[in-house]
Amino acid sequence: MQSDLFAPSLIPGLSYAPDIISREEEAELVARIGALPLSPFRFQGWTGKRLTLSFGWNYDFDNGRFAAADPIPEWLAPLRGKVAAFAGLDSADLVQLLLTRYDPGAGIGWHRDRPVFDHVVGVSLGSEARLRFRRRTQTGFERFAIPLAPRSVYHLSGEARHEWEHGIAAMETRRWSVTFRTLSAKGRASQSGRGQER
Repeated sequence: MQSDLFAPSLIPGLSYAPDIISREEEAELVARIGALPLSPFRFQGWTGKRLTLSFGWNYDFDNGRFAAADPIPEWLAPLRGKVAAFAGLDSADLVQLLLTRYDPGAGIGWHRDRPVFDHVVGVSLGSEARLRFRRRTQTGFERFAIPLAPRSVYHLSGEARHEWEHGIAAMETRRWSVTFRTLSAKGRASQSGRGQER
């Protein structure tokens, strides 16, 4: 399913494909996400412009707490299966889900996903975005970017996941994302131990 549209420039561990879902499926997902109680993203007392809701597992950026959350809704099972097949993963391993709504002016700054997570598989909805990457070198930053078309999917693993930071610039139109994650060894240790904070 992986598109070769950007293949010559892909960094190791990054894969991408357009049209993982149909326009009708996209509209249904947007409607269902719109009916959920998303809340402003919080980071150490700061409130972001994007709205989020986690399922399966939640990482609280205010206090660093990693804890079980409500189960991933059944209506997302078909999408979960599609993105798992794209990424070469077992859908049962995609145990964390983050739903995000980016209103005009919202983006996400440079970051790596928390170390309790491993594979990151995201689906972009509504508007095209630019997924940017950077990593520090001796002379500054090496940079790379790909456009994320509506209904497209991307997968971060290996080098792309662990050596590069990624982010999305603020946009002028509303966009949604559905992001599934697997747990890392650290995350699984938390799960099998206290089931809560790492």
